[in-house]
Amino acid sequence: MTAPGPTNGLLDVAGLSIGQHTLSGEGWLSGVTVILSNDGAMTAGVDVRGGGPGTRETDLLDPTATVQQVNAIVLSGGSAYGLATADGVADELGARGIGFSVGPTPDQVVPIVPAAVVFDLGRGGHFGLHPGHEVGASAARAALTQRQSLVQGCVGAGTGTVAGGLKGGIGSASTALPDGAIVAALVVLNAMGSVIDQRTGELLAARYLLDAEPRLKRPESAELQAYLITCESLELPLTATQNTTLAVVATDLVLTKAQCRRLAGAGHDGLARGVNPVHTLFDGDTIFGLSTGRRPAPDNTAQYGLMSAAGDCVTRAVAHALLSATSITTPGGSWRSYADSFPSAV
Repeated sequence: MTAPGPTNGLLDVAGLSIGQHTLSGEGWLSGVTVILSNDGAMTAGVDVRGGGPGTRETDLLDPTATVQQVNAIVLSGGSAYGLATADGVADELGARGIGFSVGPTPDQVVPIVPAAVVFDLGRGGHFGLHPGHEVGASAARAALTQRQSLVQGCVGAGTGTVAGGLKGGIGSASTALPDGAIVAALVVLNAMGSVIDQRTGELLAARYLLDAEPRLKRPESAELQAYLITCESLELPLTATQNTTLAVVATDLVLTKAQCRRLAGAGHDGLARGVNPVHTLFDGDTIFGLSTGRRPAPDNTAQYGLMSAAGDCVTRAVAHALLSATSITTPGGSWRSYADSFPSAV
């Protein structure tokens, strides 16, 4: 039987810490989420499948590239402007001597900080407000010194996200593998595609939830009809770049860069179960695969189980993002959560 890890979230993977900075109110609706290795570095891969990605330093994650490990992963709002948050993270790490050594002294390092962004511009009411250097630095300091617990919902990079007309957010899930290893996912859900079965109103991801997780009911038909009417009132087709779902899939098993890329690819399989359509021209869907290397490398049988669980964790994290999200109204718009749109289901 599949069971979640101790907290059913990304921090069940030994060796990771997280920092989040949320920007809300006075025209803001955005934020940043930073994932760090407590050991200073971790092996990583990436799989970009959306048609409109916004990324930084993902080429370094190619298995043929020289650098073998990264120091942080940054997920941010703000579209391409939000990539500046990674500069703040890099400065915080560099000041502590954390990075790729390029000289004879400990301070001569270049932090390796891949990043990806979602589109949330204007959702708080002011298009010109977006997270930058100081917001990234703040999230990095939180990860380095405060050892934040993982909060899900409308926080960090998930603050201004929307999914299929519903309020999106951050969701996370983990699985304990038979040998005691952990695989976990964190998702920043901001999708153009639908996250519900439009025949029933049920979450597409709901069937993958474990017995220890919320059990959802089929919602009443009146709630579904009200939701569909709301969707019809939206301006479609949406303009390009207004979406993008990001995710991190991590394990404490030793993996190579190539295997981390395969781990990220398995995460995309899970994303496709919870969002339809997925990987569109108007999404920049990007998933990072991470290994903290706290446990020995898996054999072929264990790798099979790892990849299977990775996809399931992403699907469950999609459900958790939607169930953790809260409705919000700003000068830039109004978005209802799944719980408020389908109260009979929750």
